[in-house]
Amino acid sequence: MGSSIRPFEVAIPDKTLECIRSRVAAYPWDDMPALDGWELGANLDYMKALCAYWLEEFDWRAQETAINRFDHFIAPVDGLDIHFIHERGSGPAPRPLLISHGWPGSVVEFLHVIEPLAHPERFGGSAEDAFDVIAPSLPGFGFSGKPERPIGPREMAGLFAKLMTDTLGYEKYIAQGGDWGGAVSSWLGYEHAPACRAIHLNIMTMRHPDGPQGVEEEEWASRFARDQQIQDGYRTQQATKPQSLSYAMMDSPVGVAAWIVEKFEGWSDTRGGDIETVHSKDALLTNIMVYLVTGTFATASWIYAGRRAEGGRLLSPEGRRVEVPTACALFPEELLEWPPRSYVERVYNVTRWTEFAKGGHFAAMEQPNVLIDDIRSFARSLT
Repeated sequence: MGSSIRPFEVAIPDKTLECIRSRVAAYPWDDMPALDGWELGANLDYMKALCAYWLEEFDWRAQETAINRFDHFIAPVDGLDIHFIHERGSGPAPRPLLISHGWPGSVVEFLHVIEPLAHPERFGGSAEDAFDVIAPSLPGFGFSGKPERPIGPREMAGLFAKLMTDTLGYEKYIAQGGDWGGAVSSWLGYEHAPACRAIHLNIMTMRHPDGPQGVEEEEWASRFARDQQIQDGYRTQQATKPQSLSYAMMDSPVGVAAWIVEKFEGWSDTRGGDIETVHSKDALLTNIMVYLVTGTFATASWIYAGRRAEGGRLLSPEGRRVEVPTACALFPEELLEWPPRSYVERVYNVTRWTEFAKGGHFAAMEQPNVLIDDIRSFARSLT
């Protein structure tokens, strides 16, 4: 690795943790209106239970230890510090794999997939399937540096491309992502081939300039627009006026928790509406704490404004597509319903299309083994 790379360890000061704890403890629950369910936002009873656990049982230091079991580094890329986990794989020739998270996630989404991807022989697999796993924090998120202005997934892809080739010295790599990581991976495949030799997506965020064609695609587009109306509030706020939202969120750990937990409940493949059939309190709070201990709620939300400035979801005004081999992993409760394959193939060179029986938006957390197997199978297919 280059000489500009420096080792990094997550070590949050006690003072920071105590400040967060004191604000959670002081939250004015008695002033909150009592509404049942999740339909209008984060469930009050669940938020009370989560915060009680936060104060009485949650152990950030234990989670810190789990995060630090991997090798972390920070490297400057175009003047911005990029944090990344770099787990070198087993075997004679591990393939470089860049995995990118999104919002409201973080690198902790990948804590249960990094080791099996890098060291499959430890889990009953073959070392021949090993990857060098590189898992960065998106710019403005978590332990990466904060840009001076909002930047979107296209610019982030350029930074990650330089991280992989110029900083880490990889000539070829595969990119994988969900949520914003899917957009970053799309731009890597579109603008940074042949170094980015293939991409694996568990979301489709990009669009074709000609729009839907044919009955099946038209029906999907109508259904998608209808389903997304309920999600447009947070998305529009963060894309247009993120600064106003940030004043409240930077001052309220409970506010940040509610804003994020509501997404994990609504976007995951839960059983019987119980968020903890998929996500434990520890997992939820660890991800939330990454935003709080780094003070990055504001700059993380900027990515929505950054994409808006970059031109939105449109990949190519001319209708060009991503030509590197593309694997599409479709989980049934994905927040953004996938278009029909006919539409997707106008945007990507689809060489693998897999539809799964279970799982939602946070695939690495909800269905880690399924996701790992699909990434491995796709990598084996590449020549």
